[in-house]
Amino acid sequence: MSEKNEIRSAPLTPRPRSAAPTPPVVSSPPVSCPPSQYHSPSLSRSPLLNGEHADQAPPPSKTPKTPRTPRLSLTPRFITPLGSPVRKALRMTKLDPQDAWLPITESRNGNKYYAAFHTLCSGIGVQALVLPVAFTILGWAWGIIGLTLAFIWQLYTLWLLVQLHESTENGMRYSRYLQLSCATFGERLGKWLTLFPIMYLSGGTCVALIIIGGSTSKLFFQIVCGATCGAKPLTTVEWYLVFTCAAVVLSQLPNLNSIAGLSLVGAITAVGYCTMIWVVSVAEGRLPGVSYNPVRGSTPVVRIFDVLNALGIIAFAFRGHNLILEIQATMPSDEKHPSRVPMWQGVRVSYTVISACLFPLAIGGYWAYGQKIPANGGMLTALYQFHSRDVSQGVLGLTSLFVIVNALSSFQIYGMPMFDDMESKYTVRKKQPCPWWLRAIFRAMFGFGCFFVAVAIPFLGSLAGLIGGIALPVTLAYPCFMWLKIRKPKMYGSMWWLNWFLGVLGMSLSGILIAAGLYVVIDTGVEVSFFKPH
Repeated sequence: MSEKNEIRSAPLTPRPRSAAPTPPVVSSPPVSCPPSQYHSPSLSRSPLLNGEHADQAPPPSKTPKTPRTPRLSLTPRFITPLGSPVRKALRMTKLDPQDAWLPITESRNGNKYYAAFHTLCSGIGVQALVLPVAFTILGWAWGIIGLTLAFIWQLYTLWLLVQLHESTENGMRYSRYLQLSCATFGERLGKWLTLFPIMYLSGGTCVALIIIGGSTSKLFFQIVCGATCGAKPLTTVEWYLVFTCAAVVLSQLPNLNSIAGLSLVGAITAVGYCTMIWVVSVAEGRLPGVSYNPVRGSTPVVRIFDVLNALGIIAFAFRGHNLILEIQATMPSDEKHPSRVPMWQGVRVSYTVISACLFPLAIGGYWAYGQKIPANGGMLTALYQFHSRDVSQGVLGLTSLFVIVNALSSFQIYGMPMFDDMESKYTVRKKQPCPWWLRAIFRAMFGFGCFFVAVAIPFLGSLAGLIGGIALPVTLAYPCFMWLKIRKPKMYGSMWWLNWFLGVLGMSLSGILIAAGLYVVIDTGVEVSFFKPH
């Protein structure tokens, strides 16, 4: 009996050669591994970063190979937890405890449906309504080709970001675009390349949403109230303030997962107003005297910059890449169920819907209005300008309401990286989560700060081409270079050539658009009017 107990309790660590000889074989039940092997942390369903004590894991044994105690297992040794290099890397994963205190990573119970809601809400915006303006310069053929290529390009870089979110080499989850940039290019260069573009794509978009939401709210009030209404209308600045107050109230939702319902509402309203606008425009028919001849500038230089401006309109129609890693960070993940699988499922569904909105909007809008499409406001302005008397006020009012609700929903998801950054300053300094009252103050400060910029610098939209050129590599170029640096594809292979080509082309396009933006500002000038919003 003592011999049986000795065999069952035999440790898995090898015994030195000087140990006593192996006792004679005794009939006994099969020898099994200790229970700790089956409940190894690397086999749990916890997220990749859910390993607060992973740094306490014992180092791998360096004892020389010696005869081991016999083990009977149906699992091949090379796929056990200690034999898998991926699982070894995941066991060494370290968690920044501050992630549990910040709004982006505070909740990790997201799913593919939440991902689809967030991606769809952030991927469609009023910038898509000016797509027909690009067609007036490029024409039918080059307009459709350019829109198709841009859609495929940005969808590919989106796939790269989804794949790069998790590293199987070191077990890290890059939950923010800036984190991935710093891990790829280094701390200093990564911040220099992406900090300003990300701040512009978050804060600048929120400023633009206040301008759009406030202006559309004023228009909605005029439609609902009617021409005979005796109520005193609010000024443009007051409508900006009304919209900002509503956005600040909604921003008190604690984290990114908690606004999934808002993102669903924003996605529905975005699809709603895009569809309504192009359906009404096509149903009303082409305007009299519509021409589809591309607009040609007076000089070759003007023509070149017109084409670049059209390409910039198409490129800026796709947004949200700066939020993809943040959205994916709300999902649970482990080695068996990586978050990239449900994330890509949600992205595919959302971008199928986005394509079903953008392409009819661009093609149908250009067919209906041709060269008469207004350059400022695009399809939304054209709807009110040409069909305000032909279309019922209910349809016009519902379209305006959808734009307002979508702007409110988009404000929350685009403001979340800024909320996260402000709260991280507190958690780093105090080593504790941000209290609710301070979180409310931070978000109110951000909202009313955006309101101040919208009122003080109403001509910021005139610089959108210039600043957008600086932010363009975040969407089209940086993900390609990140893939080359992190994944290291085979040199001169297809992925190597593809990413180098797209990365260089994206950086070149960004530089050209910056030059074109400077030319437009210098040639046409900017109407500087501080504190005088129109």
